[in-house]
Amino acid sequence: MTTSTYTVQGMTCAHCAGAVSREVRKITGVDDVAVDVSTGGLTVTATATPAEADVAAAVAEAGYTLVVAP
Repeated sequence: MTTSTYTVQGMTCAHCAGAVSREVRKITGVDDVAVDVSTGGLTVTATATPAEADVAAAVAEAGYTLVVAP
């Protein structure tokens, strides 16, 4: 198991968190997703670290933006 932490921009409520969580859970190998709306935090627990592009695509599908570190 691996745990990865990301930041999501644009979430403001529990509905936002649910939408992000639902989309990220669709990524193959993801076992658990935790979203903190107040900080924009997204924690993903998976069998292997998911590709950042896959996480970004899932977050975008939910209508938000994954903050990518330079």
